[in-house]
Amino acid sequence: MLHLLCRNRVSDFQRWWSVFTSHAAAHRAAGLVLMALWQEQADPHNVYFLFQVEDPEAAKAFMAAPQAAEAATRAGVVEGEYHFLTPASADQPS
Repeated sequence: MLHLLCRNRVSDFQRWWSVFTSHAAAHRAAGLVLMALWQEQADPHNVYFLFQVEDPEAAKAFMAAPQAAEAATRAGVVEGEYHFLTPASADQPS
């Protein structure tokens, strides 16, 4: 199973949240299902969120689209990063 872990440093959480939630249908259309959302305890301007990825190609296209960057700007994202993750196994060869 593929997951997408994201971190956004935001100028204002409420502004970010408003834009983020307005894109719920676009997330679903891109095969992204929100699993969890966190704010860093020591610095609540750092927001972390985890999606389950149901359609890897659609999710990657969504993340690369100019509209994603435009939404981040509207949301007050100062910086961000994202990582597509697969489960690790302790018995995998090193």
